[in-house]
Amino acid sequence: MLFALGEPVAFVALVVAFLLGLLLRALAIRITARTLGLADRRDPVTPRLREDVDPFGAVAAAVGGMGWGKMISVDEVPRYHGRGRAAAVFASGPVVCILVSQLLFLAYVLLFPDNLLSVLNMSDVLRGFTLPLGEQVLLCLAVGLLAFGLLALIPTPPLDGFGILWSALKRPGQGAQQTRLWLEEKNLGVLILLICCFFPLSYPFLLMILDVLGVLFLRLRGGPVPL
Repeated sequence: MLFALGEPVAFVALVVAFLLGLLLRALAIRITARTLGLADRRDPVTPRLREDVDPFGAVAAAVGGMGWGKMISVDEVPRYHGRGRAAAVFASGPVVCILVSQLLFLAYVLLFPDNLLSVLNMSDVLRGFTLPLGEQVLLCLAVGLLAFGLLALIPTPPLDGFGILWSALKRPGQGAQQTRLWLEEKNLGVLILLICCFFPLSYPFLLMILDVLGVLFLRLRGGPVPL
């Protein structure tokens, strides 16, 4: 997001998108867990700062363009009701963020049919792209939420994608356990993600990954290519 400081409106909209992503993720995960019988119905579903915000995720958002929420350990989501239910809990947060982003994209293309989605990449928006006020705010919110959801699906701790992958394993073997030890317990996953946020400085690996993951979403919504 710091890339977008040159465009104050884009910067504020991206911060709001990140905070909205944290909120939607927290609500989706808790409601899904309660609905599937994997959480006590007396537990509140409201977001909680200490349980939902990851300081490293916030740093990643500031430096790399987008971050993540507090990791949910696979040990916290019981598998005795089925691996599918456990995977659904981890997937709910990213999926809800992506779905809401699509609604925002729909509003964007309806309001601004002559848009630049056919030529823009997600990194262009996350870096702060000059547009008229209303168009810039709506596009930044849509891209920011999409980036939050897509990033969360990458299968490495502390991201939710790791929980989905782990839940899919019938019986995690010694190799999987060892990998989890290094990536989760020894925070190697966080280190790898932070490196991707910082390097290379001109175009961090994280932005490259988001561009690859998000290009189809932008092209499908894109308008005519300007001449």
